[in-house]
Amino acid sequence: MTTPRLPRRFFSRDPVLLARELLGRVLFYKTPEGLLAGRIVETEAYTGEADPASHAFRGRTARNAVMFGPAGHAYVYFTYGMHHCLNVTAEASGTAGAVLLRALEPLAGVEVMRARGDHGPESRLLSGPGKIGRAFGLGLDDNGRDFTRGALGLAAGAPVPNREVAISRRIGISRAVDLPYRFAVVSSPSVSK
Repeated sequence: MTTPRLPRRFFSRDPVLLARELLGRVLFYKTPEGLLAGRIVETEAYTGEADPASHAFRGRTARNAVMFGPAGHAYVYFTYGMHHCLNVTAEASGTAGAVLLRALEPLAGVEVMRARGDHGPESRLLSGPGKIGRAFGLGLDDNGRDFTRGALGLAAGAPVPNREVAISRRIGISRAVDLPYRFAVVSSPSVSK
């Protein structure tokens, strides 16, 4: 990537603030097949033990331990028996918090992404958390990866102005559904439906 990685201090904040600030940043993964990259256009915040929709709501477990810090790591979980979903850990160590990456606009590695199973329009290749996991080839072995170093990272990209951001309720959950913790770039065709 030509833009610098985001430093650890960028991630050490409230998940709601981080979810908003991740818009426009770039997720990248250096794989044997080549560089994969996408601009973040949709996120959801999960505020830890106070959030009934968070995996950390009932406290720390082996599955969610990464959510408790340090910030700036990948929290990957397997859902519906088929999808690996990628989150970015937030908050100070010891306090749970994460941001789910819901949608990206493809920037690099489109042919590799297509080869992993999605043959729709390019703008829809990364339009959902499960699609991101599949296209980037993520699995549980990626859980805990440090975004500030290594093959999987987050680059500075370009922040998105407030006038281009929609804030709404999270989707695909059954608890705490009214919290305005979902952030999306209004003009992006890659935002999930």
